[in-house]
Amino acid sequence: MARFLGALALTAVLAGIITEAGIISSSGTATAKQPITRTDAAGGFPISAAVSVPAGSDVVYLSGMTPSVADPSAPKGSPQAYGDTATQTVSTLNKIKEALAAQKLTLGDVVMMHVYLVGDPAHDGKMDFAGMMSGYTQFFGTAEQPNKPARTTVQVAGLAAPGLMVEIEVIAARAP
Repeated sequence: MARFLGALALTAVLAGIITEAGIISSSGTATAKQPITRTDAAGGFPISAAVSVPAGSDVVYLSGMTPSVADPSAPKGSPQAYGDTATQTVSTLNKIKEALAAQKLTLGDVVMMHVYLVGDPAHDGKMDFAGMMSGYTQFFGTAEQPNKPARTTVQVAGLAAPGLMVEIEVIAARAP
C-alpha cells in the first residue's frame, strides 16, 4: 500500500510539473505552444524549402486569385489591361494580403504558395519568372516581413480570363 501511495504521489507531482510547463492542460489536452518552423532554401533563394505547422494550428486555404485591371483604357482581355507579370504579381499579392487580413492573418502567415504563370507574349510565350520574382520579393523575405512560404511556380497554358498571366493560391497558418 505504501508503494501504491508513493507512486500515486509521484504521479501527482509529475502531472503538476507537466501542467505548469504548459505541456498538458489540467483538462488533459495538449497545449504546448509550438511555433511554425521554416527551413530556408539553399543558396539564399527567397522561399522556404520546408515549413512545419504544428497540430492544432488554424489553417486557412485561399482560392487562387488573379490581378485587378491595371489599365482600364487598354483593350479588354489584353495583357496590357492587367500589366506585365511583375505588375500582375503585385496586384494579386495585394488582393491576397486583403483576403488574409479579413481572416486576421498576414502575408507572414503564408506557409505554402502555388503560382501559376501564363507565357508572356513579350517573352516569346515563356513565363516571366524574373518578373514574378520582382513582385514576390516586395512581399516576402523583406526586413518588414521576413517569413517565406514553401512555393511552387509553374507555367500553365491559360487562366480563366484572357490577358491574365498570374494566378496565386496560398495556405496560411496561425500556431495555437
